[in-house]
Amino acid sequence: MEEATARRKRINRLKKMILGTVGMAILIPIIICIVLAVHISGLNGQLQELQTMLEQARLEAETEEITSVFTTAHIEESPRESEEQSEPEQEIQEEAISYSKRIYLTFDDGPSSNTAQILDILKQYDVKATFFVLGKTDEESKALYQRIVAEGHTIAMHSYSHKYEEIYASKAAFVKDLKKLQEYLYEITGVWPRYYRFPGGSSNKVSKADMQELIAYLNDSDIAYFDWNVSSGDAVSGQLPKDTIVSNCISGISGQTDCVVLMHDAAEKDTTVAALAEIIAKVRMQGDACFLPITDDTPLIQHVKSIGNQPDS
Repeated sequence: MEEATARRKRINRLKKMILGTVGMAILIPIIICIVLAVHISGLNGQLQELQTMLEQARLEAETEEITSVFTTAHIEESPRESEEQSEPEQEIQEEAISYSKRIYLTFDDGPSSNTAQILDILKQYDVKATFFVLGKTDEESKALYQRIVAEGHTIAMHSYSHKYEEIYASKAAFVKDLKKLQEYLYEITGVWPRYYRFPGGSSNKVSKADMQELIAYLNDSDIAYFDWNVSSGDAVSGQLPKDTIVSNCISGISGQTDCVVLMHDAAEKDTTVAALAEIIAKVRMQGDACFLPITDDTPLIQHVKSIGNQPDS
């Protein structure tokens, strides 16, 4: 009897030990899983924070790379209208007076991959020019708008879309396109552009709107428009030979005092880029001529005058 009782006690103790061991075997992994889950959750949170910080750093680096290459005035520091001449404009006016011939190189339809090359050549020869640009939103074009301004050239307007059928559909369509480009360039460069070149020139024959109404709008908006009295000929489709472009410019400049030269910096105008340095060199070899950007003191070269326009100064 006593032996049976002792045996039951030993069996009960053994059962308890087995149950305890099994319980611990189950409980310990559960505890480990809970601890690991908490730890992993914490690591995931830290990883997300690191990813967020890296993304912010990448965006800041990209922004800095784009905006720090060319430094322009802050928008709030660039008034849209000013009656005072800046020092650079005064220097340009003084330089213009000291020469008997003034050359205004102008480039339409940019910016493009060719614009950077043209800017490099102008910088090499210390020449300032005028760029009648279109509205382009890619990052390369934004940087080129800024570079044009930063290097002392004049940034001017040539329509946002360059789609004749839209721009010239009506006066309202023309104004909408112009304002869109003007505001966009101001946002990108901090400069309020005040010079315009009609797509196809003021004497174009495609406008459904009355050109006199469009010209009157520009006059009322304090926007001067410029055509040209020297053509490089590169407006033709395809590529005009480099030597022809040089010849057209040099012969067109001959015999004129104030020369607004029409050129293009669109992507397909490679021969214009190739001709530019030779044009500058040949003009300088003739002597008594200077290259200038368009400013308020530039004589108006216009194919069509508005009624009541003042004579060219």
